[in-house]
Amino acid sequence: MQAALRADGLDGWLLYDFCGLNPIAADITGVNRQGGHLATRRWYYLIPATGEPRALVHKIEKDSLAHLPGSSERYAGRDQLEGGLRRLLAGTKRIAMEYSAGCAIPYVARVDAGTVELIRQAGGVEVVSSGDLIQRFSAVWDAAAIATHRAASEALYRIKDRALAAVAQRLRDGTPTTEYDIQQLMAGWFRDEGLIADSDPNVSAQENAGNPHYLPTRTAHRSIRANEIVLLDLWGKLDRPGAVYADITWMGFTGRDIPERFVKAFATICKARDAGIALVQQAAREGRELRGWEVDRAATIVIKDAGYGDRILHRTGHSLGETVHGYGVNMDDYETHDDRRLLPGTGFTIEPGVYFDDFGVRTEINMIVAPRDAAVTGPLQTEIVKL
Repeated sequence: MQAALRADGLDGWLLYDFCGLNPIAADITGVNRQGGHLATRRWYYLIPATGEPRALVHKIEKDSLAHLPGSSERYAGRDQLEGGLRRLLAGTKRIAMEYSAGCAIPYVARVDAGTVELIRQAGGVEVVSSGDLIQRFSAVWDAAAIATHRAASEALYRIKDRALAAVAQRLRDGTPTTEYDIQQLMAGWFRDEGLIADSDPNVSAQENAGNPHYLPTRTAHRSIRANEIVLLDLWGKLDRPGAVYADITWMGFTGRDIPERFVKAFATICKARDAGIALVQQAAREGRELRGWEVDRAATIVIKDAGYGDRILHRTGHSLGETVHGYGVNMDDYETHDDRRLLPGTGFTIEPGVYFDDFGVRTEINMIVAPRDAAVTGPLQTEIVKL
């Protein structure tokens, strides 16, 4: 970490949390993995570019950072807190925190504005974003994590195939079926595969596919009928510590003759997806630095050129990690301008889509960047599956 700080021209990285508001700091320090109660008082941990780390903790939670290297000062009242911060920051001029100017990257912006003001006042320091530091020390996967991603990906593709087959079989048999029926079948297959997720998967038919965050429930869903588009979005990870997510989307049509407007829209997003993939792979092979917004722009140009620019509702992709939306770079020049670098060992989705009042289409794959390569970790859908 200190080598990374020096390389980036930073005097230190100040990790801070209050009552779990900054899960990034908690993840990096392991504060809440030490057992006992969630920390209920403010704590600060400064990793300087050189020298020994130092901490500032409340006296009633004096051991909250005891598992970390370095010295520790304790405070109780606010006067002691402010004095402790001045001593903690002494000798620093430019420090990183979980801050994003203008909240350009909300996933990074975990430190409240008041705390940033307090740090600036107490130390007279410049506060900059820790975005790329977060990636290096929280979003980069080791070989074991990559193996869990690939295993989860393979399981998701099997579940996807079973779900599409179930829809087709029920249609052939004349068995009434709903989005919720297929979702619950998939949820059972998740358990069979040893996968967990933050919610059941998404099954969206026809107009519901036009809502990127639609999710059927027991009380709110629709039937799946003949000659309709069906979107499956499924994400999950192995049920073990340190496992990371995979996340895919696949499209089907419950008939033999797919309307031309569906075919054209899907062909466009596949071309956009492939443009994003090609850019990532070319940059990796050339050893060239690539930013998240550049990938988004490469994909959205294809969609705009095809006349669907006003049908884009979300960025091209998101980071993957131990949560389905990880702490790394997003492929985003639409919702935000993510200028973080694609680092070796990071995983993310590429998932362009276009959405209308009566239908929507999306294709979603996962990629992992290596030092001189980048791989897609599953098959690419090239046409809508006829069910």
